[in-house]
Amino acid sequence: EAQLVESGGGLVQAGGSLRLSCAASGFTFDDYAIGWFRQAPGKEREGVSCISSSDGNTYYADSVKGRFTISSDNAKNTVYLQMNSLRPEDTAVYYCAADPSSPPVLSECPADLYDYWGQGTQVTVSS
Repeated sequence: EAQLVESGGGLVQAGGSLRLSCAASGFTFDDYAIGWFRQAPGKEREGVSCISSSDGNTYYADSVKGRFTISSDNAKNTVYLQMNSLRPEDTAVYYCAADPSSPPVLSECPADLYDYWGQGTQVTVSS
C-alpha cells in the first residue's frame, strides 16, 4: 500500500526556517515525481515545489522561489522541503504527493496528476 508521511511542521516566527520531510513507502520511489502542496484556510491548494526522483529536476512556485529548496534522498525514499525566510503568508497545511507520470510534468506541479497524498503537516508563521 502506497503511503506518504509528512513531518517537520510547526510554529515559527517570521524570518525563521523549517524543514519538512516526506517519507514514501509502498511504491517505486524512483519512478515518481514528488510534490509539495499547501492549502491555507479559505484559499485554493497551491503547488509549492516538485521534484523528479529520477533526474532531480525541480520546479518552484514564484511565491517561494529563492526561499524554499526541495531535495530528494532516494536511498531513504524521502523528499525534503527546506523553508527559509518564512513569512506569515506561508502559513498553511503542507501536503506531499506522488505523481507517476512518465516523463514527469513538473511545471506548476499539476495536482490532478498526483495519485498518492500524505495527511498534511501544519506550518504556522507568526508575524
